[in-house]
Amino acid sequence: MRISSQYSNKSSSFRGLYNNKILLKGLEKISEHSTSFIAGTTLVMATGIRPLAINLTPNVKKENKEYATTNSIASGIIKFGLVEAVAIPVEKAVKQIDKNPEKYLNKKTIKTLKGSAKTLAESRNYKFATQIMKLSTGLLTAIPKAILTVSLIPVFMSIFYRNKQKTNKNFGNENFYNEYNPIFTKDFGTTKCPSFKGLITNQTAKELGKILNNSTIQNTVKKLSNNDTNIARNISIATDILLTTSFVHQTKKNKEIKEERKNALIWNNVISTALSILSGFSIDKLVQKGTEKFIKKFAEINKNDPKLHKYIEGINILRPTLIFAGIYYMLLPMISTYIADKTDVSEKKEK
Repeated sequence: MRISSQYSNKSSSFRGLYNNKILLKGLEKISEHSTSFIAGTTLVMATGIRPLAINLTPNVKKENKEYATTNSIASGIIKFGLVEAVAIPVEKAVKQIDKNPEKYLNKKTIKTLKGSAKTLAESRNYKFATQIMKLSTGLLTAIPKAILTVSLIPVFMSIFYRNKQKTNKNFGNENFYNEYNPIFTKDFGTTKCPSFKGLITNQTAKELGKILNNSTIQNTVKKLSNNDTNIARNISIATDILLTTSFVHQTKKNKEIKEERKNALIWNNVISTALSILSGFSIDKLVQKGTEKFIKKFAEINKNDPKLHKYIEGINILRPTLIFAGIYYMLLPMISTYIADKTDVSEKKEK
């Protein structure tokens, strides 16, 4: 009897994990703010974990470490700022459509996307379409992010290592920002940020509604929605490839980054992206099998919860985000920084 009691307690506590209120609320928030969650995770890892890993890498030129660290911090900050600027209105607009689909969508669109689901918000087709809209904000901001990151590397270098680096003689002059970094003008600090409330959210919802009302979009969604468990992973991979390609191009033509440091900086990014995609994809496929079992049990326990579809969506976003972030920002920096440093032939290493 005692053994049975212990087993029962364990079973009960394990069951409690599946319907834990904090876990469910977290998964719901991840589902509703998927892009913000990914950007926030990136910000923490890029400004803390990755710089630490880079600086712990042995046998690497100090200046190459400094450039790699600065790149990571600038990249994390810019990505978070840009993605949030675009993601917040899109996420709020989608939520607006969830609450009142009749206001933004045609009756035919609702019927087509809803299918056999009880509500539109629970339908697989609608979830697939809106999740792509939210996650694609990261993809759409990839090129601007690369441009801003590369532009800010010399600025951040002069701030973080001002006593160690020879700064550009024009740095400090107000014309420096206007000449090399057009976004930093005298009026930059006074520029008013648009409000994402009210009219803007409503207008964004109308524009997204027009996209969903398109019959071609609807047919495409119906064909691809069965692969909804891999949306976050696939868009993340596409974003990383576009971002790295843009970064390489911008770094090569940037006149403020030392020529002898460009090669190592470029290869650090290329190696990190290539290895993270290859290893992350493989690990995600393995973990996905275990996740499917978890989701099956999770769905059984929470089958009467009207927000179940959001919880499952949150799980499918959480899984690849943590895997790719862990690999890219924790495991690979030492490898990529070390290998990239070996491409630097500008100086003879001391014996």
